[in-house]
Amino acid sequence: MRQIVLDTETTGLSAEGGDRIIELGCVELVARKLTGNNLHFYFNPERDSHEDALKVHGISNEFLRDKPKFAELTEDILNYLSGAEIIIHNAAFDVGFLNKELERVGKKPFKAYVSGVIDTLVMAKEMFPGKRNSLDALCDRLEVDNSGRTLHGALLDAELLADVYINMTRGQEALLIDAGDAPADARNPVAPVDLSRFELPVLSANAQELAAHEDVLGQLDKSSGGKTVWRQAQPA
Repeated sequence: MRQIVLDTETTGLSAEGGDRIIELGCVELVARKLTGNNLHFYFNPERDSHEDALKVHGISNEFLRDKPKFAELTEDILNYLSGAEIIIHNAAFDVGFLNKELERVGKKPFKAYVSGVIDTLVMAKEMFPGKRNSLDALCDRLEVDNSGRTLHGALLDAELLADVYINMTRGQEALLIDAGDAPADARNPVAPVDLSRFELPVLSANAQELAAHEDVLGQLDKSSGGKTVWRQAQPA
């Protein structure tokens, strides 16, 4: 599966109010592995960044004056993203800006060109309810090194988010085996094995293991505010 981790920097917070994308950073994952086939552009937004936005990304108006406009690179961007699953932190923000840029050049909305969009902010809120789920907070929680992130930058943030996403979904790795990548012999029918002649031992947990298990369940229940399914399902 081809996935693209995407981030943007903008002149401000309102795409509908005329703010524009000034930087796009994309990192490619194939079978959950970084390929190095990344995409990174700066754009001339044809307007100045708001002062608050400048404090976030630090990309000066002067630096952007000789950069290409989004319209000049639209086809390159869409060709790169075509058919991929897109991973974004707070996807509504970035997709809203991308939709507006595409609208300006007479293109369809962003999701018409990709296979889907995963929002890691939504994922994080479900995994870590009641906790801070900014990119920096997730890096700290998941032990992703973000020491080089003094200002926001689209490519750097996409690279960090790729590591965060892989850590957040690590348990899914066993589900991502692609039969098309398996050797030819592995795809050939295999003779069934009669398992009735095997006697599998049943190992019961001892008291110490049961207590440790109950302690883990209790910690999970506490962190979720008492919303764990196994607690709710217990009879009163």
